[in-house]
Amino acid sequence: MKLTVKFKILPTKEQEQYLEQTLNEYINTVNNIVQIMINGHTKLTSKDIKANLPSAVKNQAIQDAKSVYRKYKKTNNLPILKKPVCIWNNQNYKINDYVSFPVMINGKSQRIKVKTILTDYQKQQLNNKLGTLRITKKSGKWIAQISVDVPEKQNNDTEIMGVDLGLKVPAVAVTSNGKTKFFGNGRQNKYVRRKYKSLRQKLGKAKQLKKIKQIGSKEQRWMKDQDHKISREIVNFAKENHVSVIRLEKLANIRNTTRTSRKNEKNLHTWSFYRLTKYIEYKAKLEGIKVEYVNPEYTSQKCPHCGTLTKARDRRYICKSCGYITHRDRLGAMNIMEAPVVDGVA
Repeated sequence: MKLTVKFKILPTKEQEQYLEQTLNEYINTVNNIVQIMINGHTKLTSKDIKANLPSAVKNQAIQDAKSVYRKYKKTNNLPILKKPVCIWNNQNYKINDYVSFPVMINGKSQRIKVKTILTDYQKQQLNNKLGTLRITKKSGKWIAQISVDVPEKQNNDTEIMGVDLGLKVPAVAVTSNGKTKFFGNGRQNKYVRRKYKSLRQKLGKAKQLKKIKQIGSKEQRWMKDQDHKISREIVNFAKENHVSVIRLEKLANIRNTTRTSRKNEKNLHTWSFYRLTKYIEYKAKLEGIKVEYVNPEYTSQKCPHCGTLTKARDRRYICKSCGYITHRDRLGAMNIMEAPVVDGVA
């Protein structure tokens, strides 16, 4: 299974100059190679490419250009790459507390060592088979990404777990051995989103566009962090309860099945159910846990005891036929666990 380890790097001012030159030269080179290929010259080597880049990096640029060229042949639409970026293959960089890779300095290929900021989890992932190194600059910060080939674990457990996603309660899980757990804090999420929205409105009136962009990036980072934490807790709960399959709602229907109001309607556009399901999916796969998607129709109304359809009042579900009582979102997770699996992904 392939993962991407994303982390910050801290180049010196001198190293920043080399990086900016390299990234711009690389993206221009890829665009130029694509044009050469369109003109009929598809068999190229680094000797054919005139660019102020190390030979190994030229070879990587050729590979990237081939990928762009293949897309062009399929769609007949020529994409022009604009965002400065550079990619090194796994034979041309080394990573530990520093990441070292070749750039051009005074017309010669030389290695530079740039300080990295890595968590213990990231260091652990980097012990696996490494792929390409990709460096970009975003919002004034230097970001490195390394693709990693991580082996999936074998899972011989037999339990199934349903997970219901929502706004007031971000996630509820119910296992086939009868365990239930609620994840996240919907009130906190809502408060943080309102706070950032209010800040953007104030900054908008003051016409501070740069700060609005910074606020948006900060909010997105906070939301992603919440999704990472919730997905990790869900997968850990699955492991603790010997779960082999996690079932989630097929997201094509989730906006229809999520109860909406004037307040929730806006939140649906700022909270990414899709991102949370993807985080759950890849973390589960690393543990050998299969993820399946089900049709969520009537999962918030169907009584698990008698099958009668009853609409819940707020967060409380009471079956109008047999009197079964439970939390509305717990009911959803129970029904998702038993719902028919549908083809396709989220």
